[in-house]
Amino acid sequence: MSAESFHHLPVMVDEIVELFAAVPSGFVLDATLGGGGHAAALLERWPHIGILGIDRDEAALAAAQERLAGFGDRVKVYHCRFDRLDEAMEALSIESLSGALFDLGVSSPQLDRADRGFSYRNDSVLDMRMDQSQLWSAKDVVNGYDADQLARVLQQYGDERFAKRIAKAIVAARPIDSTSELAEVVTSAIPAAARRTGGHPAKRTFQAIRIEVNGELEALPVALDSAIRSTAPGGRVAVLSYHSGEDRIVKERLRSAETGNCPCPPELPCVCDAIQTVRLVRGIPRTPSKDEQRTNRRASSARLRVVERIVDSPTRGRR
Repeated sequence: MSAESFHHLPVMVDEIVELFAAVPSGFVLDATLGGGGHAAALLERWPHIGILGIDRDEAALAAAQERLAGFGDRVKVYHCRFDRLDEAMEALSIESLSGALFDLGVSSPQLDRADRGFSYRNDSVLDMRMDQSQLWSAKDVVNGYDADQLARVLQQYGDERFAKRIAKAIVAARPIDSTSELAEVVTSAIPAAARRTGGHPAKRTFQAIRIEVNGELEALPVALDSAIRSTAPGGRVAVLSYHSGEDRIVKERLRSAETGNCPCPPELPCVCDAIQTVRLVRGIPRTPSKDEQRTNRRASSARLRVVERIVDSPTRGRR
């Protein structure tokens, strides 16, 4: 896939670029390289940093390599899921990071390509794999899970209030082979009054199944902890999340690093010697401007959280 065919409008790109202005010289991790939009903007603006780009989607990785080729050895790429960061750094001889960026979720080119099976708007096989070498797909989840397992996935990863009704409808309609079939089954399972608000009725179901297929939330805590641990003092870790499940995990892991994972009751002095490793750059998550939300539909639900790595010290971490 060419860089042009994988065109992706990066979310909050100006804010992201400014966040990395004062990080130490070295490589900044782009943990979800995608089409390379954020990476290109960072490389163009800040000559003191390079990009370590990883992605599990080989098509995205190839498009990003083409787009970023002009930056030469300031760009290193590795094909893996972001919870394998340590492996990527070792393979590319990178000892520490100057920062890290996570732009979570699915990209516009992945949604727009019908053959990838991510979207309820296109008729395609049930796929949803970000890594095409992975054997497990959406078809296995939709046709293999029992009703209780499906309901759990829809509730946990989609915040779907009609999860049990939808799960029963999916089981009754099997075999389901295409995205259009699945979207129709989901829509028919939701009460008519509820279908009239909140966007497409199948949106939450497709999101939940995609997250389950790719193990996205399972990998996220490991990846965030690894990125924070690998970042040098003065470096920053920035995360763009797009739904509540992602954002809850991001908030919890960043807070854990800020407090040193202190287990002591908040009303009592800390006696566990917890060590704070980051400071919050801003307590309240940033959101895109109204103008950006109008011009980039993917930006509408974005939340940006940022921490800065500090020097480890023996002082207690809880604040």
